[in-house]
Amino acid sequence: MRQPSVISRRVAAAAVSVVLASGTAACAGPEDAGAESGTSGKGSAAPQKGGTLTVLNAEAQTDFDPARLYTSGGGNVPSLVFRTLTTRNREAGAAGTQVVPDLATDIGRPNKDATEWTYTLKDGLKFEDGTPITSADVKYGIERSFAAELSGGAPYLRDWLVGGDTYQGPYKDPEGLASIVTPDPKTIVFKLRKPEGEFPFVATQTQFAPVPKATDKGAKYEEHPVSSGPYKVVSNENDGERLVLERNEHWDPKTDEERKAYPDRIDVRSGLDEAVINQRLATSSGADAAAVTTDTNLGPAELAQIGSDKALAARVGTGHFGFTNYIAFNPKVKPFDNPKVRQAIAYAVNRTSVVNAAGGSALAEPATTFLPEQKAFGFTPYDHFPAGRTGNPEKAEQLLEEAGFPNGLTVTLLHSTAQNRTTSPEIATAVQEALGKAGITVKLDGQEPNSFNEKRWSVKDAPGFFLSRWGADWPAGGPFLAPIFDGRQIVTNGSNYNHAQLNDPAVNKEIDEINKLTDLKAAAARWGALDKKIGEQALDVPLFHPVYKRLVGKDVKNVVISDWTGVLDVSQVAVK
Repeated sequence: MRQPSVISRRVAAAAVSVVLASGTAACAGPEDAGAESGTSGKGSAAPQKGGTLTVLNAEAQTDFDPARLYTSGGGNVPSLVFRTLTTRNREAGAAGTQVVPDLATDIGRPNKDATEWTYTLKDGLKFEDGTPITSADVKYGIERSFAAELSGGAPYLRDWLVGGDTYQGPYKDPEGLASIVTPDPKTIVFKLRKPEGEFPFVATQTQFAPVPKATDKGAKYEEHPVSSGPYKVVSNENDGERLVLERNEHWDPKTDEERKAYPDRIDVRSGLDEAVINQRLATSSGADAAAVTTDTNLGPAELAQIGSDKALAARVGTGHFGFTNYIAFNPKVKPFDNPKVRQAIAYAVNRTSVVNAAGGSALAEPATTFLPEQKAFGFTPYDHFPAGRTGNPEKAEQLLEEAGFPNGLTVTLLHSTAQNRTTSPEIATAVQEALGKAGITVKLDGQEPNSFNEKRWSVKDAPGFFLSRWGADWPAGGPFLAPIFDGRQIVTNGSNYNHAQLNDPAVNKEIDEINKLTDLKAAAARWGALDKKIGEQALDVPLFHPVYKRLVGKDVKNVVISDWTGVLDVSQVAVK
């Protein structure tokens, strides 16, 4: 399961302070880019077509091949070039968590038990060279994502499609997958190994982008992938360090209700220092006035500076993404095999200090549930071990005594040394100080990121107590709860995300039952109930959900931030 890097790794307060002192308060900006609406526009003028949108990013848009990307890859930039069977609803807030048709006429038609899904392509779909897009192109695009040389994309189809676990891709097996059937140029049918009611969400991922077989150049396809979206690639320098997109004249907006495609040109510049990105956006001089970022957050010091400047504050967009930061327990390791010890830690945690360590209330919201606080996930409020805002050390001490530790105990907490404000030394220290008040001495074990990840995702070497985080690939309970709590997803020889190694037949059965549901609202309610039930076991301690703050240039209009991605949607932005 891929976890998006959605929190800025460095605070650039000094750079922004210089910018603020230079007189940027006079900059005119969008009226409202706040959390309430998620949209903005300058004055009363409607967004217009034309101009160049500049995207300033820290991480390069590498591997620009639909087989190798996640839908969330590149902060929505890939969706300007690659259309898929379904896509996210391009609206602000909660409305943006809905899955809607893209290349297909609907979000999919399941059979009775959701083991087979059928899609029909819209009329008038064309590639950038004017040739029609067919179901065979969609099938081929999916099949090439199974090739070893094109690895990196989402793993779901390998697990879900009949025969997907052994298929090696079209270069080794040109016969293709028998579980993807194309009876005619407009129809495509998927046959699954088990019921998957959330298949429409998976069909948003870039592996579902059509690829014409005649133009496939294997690993070199990323140099000039064939567009099915409103923009085509005209330049790709240094493996995505600079990506230039221009209009695809064969894209028909009548077939695409989601992408506005206002700018004539998109210039993506990556590999920049985060301090420089925020400085350029704040100054908004020249081309930077029509610039945005899709991967660089504002930090607490920057927000404090910006808060005193109304013009700059109006250019800050706020986003929420389905992400939870938490303490993980491995009950296979003593003393965490004792539920009362885990409960004691849950009571002792001071979420106010943790939130402060994560950047403050503007950048983090305290959590007592594993599922994020969004309806799409099935959020059901609960707090089984109420610690209040600052912890309940007295209750924690009582539970420790009941667990056989009247004089307290000493434990070791694994965390990352990366300054990411999620699993960082600051968060670990906040946990250490809170637990100390309850008689729990916490020794900190800081590991560099690679070593940290290897240990926490290892069945063999995972410690009993560590910081962790999880983000869903789409806004639903399935990709959030199943990888963490489904016993059949425990991986003994690779990355194991089921930190508690929970293999409860009742939990596994309920996951299967929910997966049969194609009514996504009904499924969400069941995911929420399951989250609440699992929460009683204190297998983790939810700490906080992050909030994302992004600055945009002064001439940027129509900022749309949905709860699906939590970041600005470049398909909606206008610069004129």
